[in-house]
Amino acid sequence: MNRSGFPADDMIIQKAIHGGWLRIYKTADLTDYASLRRTFEEIKNNEQRIDILFNNAGGTFPELSYSKQGREKHYELQTVVPYIILMELKELITNGRLKTVINTSSSALKFTKEFNIEILEHPKTFRKLIGPYATSKLALSLWTQAIAPKLAEDDIKIRSVDPGSNNTLRKGKNSGLPLLVKPLMKLFFSPPTYGANKLYEGALGEHRNETGVFLLKGQVTELKFKDQAQNVLERIHAIYKHEFLQRNF
Repeated sequence: MNRSGFPADDMIIQKAIHGGWLRIYKTADLTDYASLRRTFEEIKNNEQRIDILFNNAGGTFPELSYSKQGREKHYELQTVVPYIILMELKELITNGRLKTVINTSSSALKFTKEFNIEILEHPKTFRKLIGPYATSKLALSLWTQAIAPKLAEDDIKIRSVDPGSNNTLRKGKNSGLPLLVKPLMKLFFSPPTYGANKLYEGALGEHRNETGVFLLKGQVTELKFKDQAQNVLERIHAIYKHEFLQRNF
């Protein structure tokens, strides 16, 4: 499930697409609920199971902006949408062999100084990377922790994983990264394959039997504001139930 296509000159990927091993489900905007609904219908009609769900929805925005639903966009994309994806595809995950969910988090969450639902949905200030981006990633890891006992009833394990420092700069895209970070990213950050490997390790590595944990540099790491985990889960479940499921788009 992707917002963009794959490189036409990558023969390995193109071979996988033509052979049916790699199936792409396009949605232009992951915060557009109508588009999401259509994509989920397509997936459910074509797939029988999901062994591992890598919930990698994310991005950094250069300024404070809001989704069609009226919530801060980092929060909508990186906290709410991964929950919607999980809920909509849960039956396919239950049918899978590994029954594993990996949510892509970030070490940036450690910079969060204040945390509550109002700050998540309608922040009064904006700072690139360590503002709404970091807060939304913390919220993702918190609801991952909170939902783990319920998912365990269906033998589903869920973890949030920091993929490390990766060079994800894209030409022509106005990123939400601080100016000083951009040259550092070009010079010193790893290619995206490094981050993909970290997520893969999070799914199948030494912590594969643990659930609800946040993995940073391959180690289980404590989260800040753990007392807010249930509040975050209840809020995003209410959004899923009353907005995504019940409204006509």
